[in-house]
Amino acid sequence: QVQLVESGGGLVQPGGSLRLSCAASGSIFSINAMAWYRQAPGKQRELVAAITSSSITNYRNSVTGRFTISRDNANNTVYLQMNFLKPEDTAVYYCNAVLRVRRLSPVDNYWGQGTQVTVSS
Repeated sequence: QVQLVESGGGLVQPGGSLRLSCAASGSIFSINAMAWYRQAPGKQRELVAAITSSSITNYRNSVTGRFTISRDNANNTVYLQMNFLKPEDTAVYYCNAVLRVRRLSPVDNYWGQGTQVTVSS
């Protein structure tokens, strides 16, 4: 089994910062990439940022320059440092991992439970 455990969500004022963490545990052979998605009420889930095992990153345009994704490969953990937060960043943030559970297995997607981020004064 694979489990993604998130932490760091909460309430923050506009312009503030939060750091989200997500640790993947269980039967994991390798992780190809980890990512953060978010879903606001009435909207589809959208990719926020992604990072590969070689630390290649990608960000959606609206968070570029404000958010930073990083990972600790040794601990199968991904972080999302969110600075200069805006009310429109309010959403449930989900951790995602693309990984193999064993050698020669195909890759598959795993999801965290989601953590609420609310940006409000």
